[in-house]
Amino acid sequence: MTIGTLAVDVLAVEILAQEPTGPEFGKASPLGLAIVVVLLVATALLIWNMNKRLKKLPENFQPEHPELDQAVDDGTLPGAIPGGAEEEKAGGTKATGPERPEPTKGS
Repeated sequence: MTIGTLAVDVLAVEILAQEPTGPEFGKASPLGLAIVVVLLVATALLIWNMNKRLKKLPENFQPEHPELDQAVDDGTLPGAIPGGAEEEKAGGTKATGPERPEPTKGS
């Protein structure tokens, strides 16, 4: 231990060992009550706003036309390339998928 940490430890023990005194010790302040009330009101407002937004969400997030998403996914799943897995097991050359185009500046 260094001298600095030893001094901090000794001071902390001395401060904690003192008996709290004074006529106001242990009494709550009205400011504490005001802070608690403000926090409760803010929490109630946040919950109210969240419930209002959740009611606007759709029942499910399934797309109405899944064909468009499936067209993008073609060839990305294992075994989606015809003959790819079978050729590899048979000892043939491994089938490679189509080249991916470079992303455009807007993407």
